[in-house]
Amino acid sequence: MAPMNRHLTVITGASRGLGHAMAQRLLQQPGAQLVCISRRTDEALASLAAAQGAELVQWTFDLADARPAATQLAGWLKGLDPSGYDSVTLINNAGTLAPPRPLHQADAADIAHALRVGLEAAMVLSAAFLGGTAGWAATRKVLNISSGLGRHAMASQGPYCAAKAGLDHFSRTVALEEAARPNGARIVSLAPGVIDTDMQHELRAGDPQTFPDRARFVQLKEEGRLDSPDHAAAKVLHYLAREDFGAHPVADVRDA
Repeated sequence: MAPMNRHLTVITGASRGLGHAMAQRLLQQPGAQLVCISRRTDEALASLAAAQGAELVQWTFDLADARPAATQLAGWLKGLDPSGYDSVTLINNAGTLAPPRPLHQADAADIAHALRVGLEAAMVLSAAFLGGTAGWAATRKVLNISSGLGRHAMASQGPYCAAKAGLDHFSRTVALEEAARPNGARIVSLAPGVIDTDMQHELRAGDPQTFPDRARFVQLKEEGRLDSPDHAAAKVLHYLAREDFGAHPVADVRDA
């Protein structure tokens, strides 16, 4: 009997929202091995992995300082046998909102936290992942979860918009670098659509005096125009599996 294909995925922010939904779906795929990096472990994911016979590792890190997580990832990858994998993927999903308000009213700590979790962590972990899998024969992919707000500015969302725009442009840069390498990784910064997550709740709860677009997010909810995390996860993972993944380093899940 031929050995089962093994597919390793490292995903951040897997304890809730889109990340949790993607982790659930990944654990149900044949040959799945999943490393989840979040601030807390999730018993539901552990139970699902046990029921599916999937391999699950959960690491608890606060990605406001991603260096310890990156060091652990790099060391862990060195201990693996690359020949045992058909694909290896990093999904940078973690992100956070600063309180929605104009920049002149923003707290410096909130700005720094949003950029560290939303952009710096993705870059630091991508560096560890790309270095740790250099020379692997497996298909190598990096998926950065971006946002339409990385491409269209919105008042009172400076840190989040900047983090997502940074994801887009660093993905373009890495795509150029990896294209020049043997078996270079394919990378995409993907906007996943508008999803009914805790972030949406935070936006709807914003103060209209400091967040003039609050009503827009309330309307999206009232009109039923938000994707469920599970539906959005299905679309994101379908895009990840596309044959042309990486052809466009900055993309939208709705792209044909």
